[in-house]
Amino acid sequence: MNQTCEESEDFKYLAYKVTYSVVFPIGFISNSVALFVFLRLTPKKTANTVFMTNLAISDVGFSLTLPFRLVYYFRGGRWDFPDWFCRWCVFSFYVNLYTSVLFLTGLSVLRYIAVVHPIRNKSLVTVWRARLSCFAIWVFVACSSIPFLMTGTTERHNKMRCFEPGNNKSWNRIYSLNYVGVSFGFVIPFIIILVCYGCIICKLIKGRKIGNRRGNTRRRSVYLIAVVLSTFLLCFLPYHVARTVHLYAKVLNESCPVIEFLVKILVISLCMAASNSCFNPLLYYFAGETFRTFSTKRLTSERCCA
Repeated sequence: MNQTCEESEDFKYLAYKVTYSVVFPIGFISNSVALFVFLRLTPKKTANTVFMTNLAISDVGFSLTLPFRLVYYFRGGRWDFPDWFCRWCVFSFYVNLYTSVLFLTGLSVLRYIAVVHPIRNKSLVTVWRARLSCFAIWVFVACSSIPFLMTGTTERHNKMRCFEPGNNKSWNRIYSLNYVGVSFGFVIPFIIILVCYGCIICKLIKGRKIGNRRGNTRRRSVYLIAVVLSTFLLCFLPYHVARTVHLYAKVLNESCPVIEFLVKILVISLCMAASNSCFNPLLYYFAGETFRTFSTKRLTSERCCA
């Protein structure tokens, strides 16, 4: 990995500026509202609520770092904040990415138990177990992401840079971590989700008598499947594939035109990954009854006022 390619920053910075300018207000406001609903307006906490609350916390935390990323890119790649904060912003991206993956996986498992094993649902699924699972996810992801705290600021072209590995040692570390992230942060969770949803779909197809309540359960299950799979296929899959191919090309010392092309693909996929916080409110709406009721009432009141 000795070859150095001068990557064009125009495309990369423009893509990040546009994406983060859209993701920040939508992600921050919608997830903050969801957090308020889950914490203050939900009278009875459930395992689903616990997972969705933690998912919203993860998204709000990541959204709060986006204004600083925007300042960095609008200043042409000059980091004017402390080095530790650069490390924290890098760390927070991966924590948000992989906690989101695992919380969505947890919600999928809960839906699987509720639909496929309804009799055992109450004994298997408890608020205490959900909280313990979420705590374990936070600890696992945070500990796994600690190496990203080593990626701080670097000086290039008389500017202090952030979010840009500055030497071969940094790239080698990222290359090694990539396979851990892909395996435990995407492939295994995605397989679990596919198995859960496959079983749910089979169960729903076999169910012939559908009353009003069961019909609502079926609709919620279908909506949940659609939202979660869309998030995985649009946000997580492209990024992990593009990142792996790009890092592999770096290791093989591919030609600069190839690297530059892969960087553009990686930038686009990273923008899609960062936008996952905008998809999650759809999940809250379809899977969370309190959030759905709150949103419906707000929309109804606004229409009446109009």
